[in-house]
Amino acid sequence: MNRFIPRALMTPAIATLFLWMIVPLVMTLYFSVIRYNLMQPDQSGFIGLENFEYFVTDPSFGTAVMNTLLLLGSVILITVVFGTLIALLIDEPFPGRGLVRILLISPFFVMPTVNALLWKHMMMNPIYGVLAQVWHFFGAAPVDWLTDFPLFSVIVIVSWQWLPFATLIFITSLQSMNREQLEASRMDGANYLQQLRYLYLPHMARSVAVVVMIEMIFLLSVFAEIYTTTGGGPGDASTNVAFLIFKQALLNFDAGVASAGALFAVVLANIAAVFLIRMVGKNLDK
Repeated sequence: MNRFIPRALMTPAIATLFLWMIVPLVMTLYFSVIRYNLMQPDQSGFIGLENFEYFVTDPSFGTAVMNTLLLLGSVILITVVFGTLIALLIDEPFPGRGLVRILLISPFFVMPTVNALLWKHMMMNPIYGVLAQVWHFFGAAPVDWLTDFPLFSVIVIVSWQWLPFATLIFITSLQSMNREQLEASRMDGANYLQQLRYLYLPHMARSVAVVVMIEMIFLLSVFAEIYTTTGGGPGDASTNVAFLIFKQALLNFDAGVASAGALFAVVLANIAAVFLIRMVGKNLDK
């Protein structure tokens, strides 16, 4: 009885969570193997793997996959490198350190759409944006970032939002370092670069692994920033897998192909997760 009562009380919550997860998955599997275009409701029926074939043979598919990988890798690299540098920079006490930490973390709490609009209109606008004014100050022609460098612009926008997250994790990790060990290394004549190589970076291995794994999960589904700024263009220059699924679902009204694309995204996420866990997940056990 002592075991039955707690399990019985937990059953409704577990069952609700299970249904909340399994029902959309089953519906996605179902729609992926039938013809279901909202513009052609009279044409329906089982078509097997044709939706998958149509999705992977889409002219935008290869570009979308490559853009997804470039976006994922670039943002993770930028946030880990600069997050580490910023965390190390503000680790030592200085006047106003608390305020600086709050200001550094605050961009992470800005909604993705608002973040994209800020960069689109306030920073990257080629006429009245901050970057355009800087270019004018030095006598250069302003750059239309979202048109000339669309994927790079999206990478910058997403990196700006996720950099505070990485910095916060790294600051927390540095606060748990053994200060006596650092003092002992100084007394033994170790300079800062040696401390960085043999003490700081090995200590931060766990936090780096956590940041990389969490960012990978969320960055595979980046959509709001692309939709708000570049609309996946020009052409397919900034289209990723998530935005390609959106085009198939809402612009082409083809729920079957969009469901096939969603399942492909799930497979891609699992492949990336397995690869990443093998590469960096072992740091969590140290």
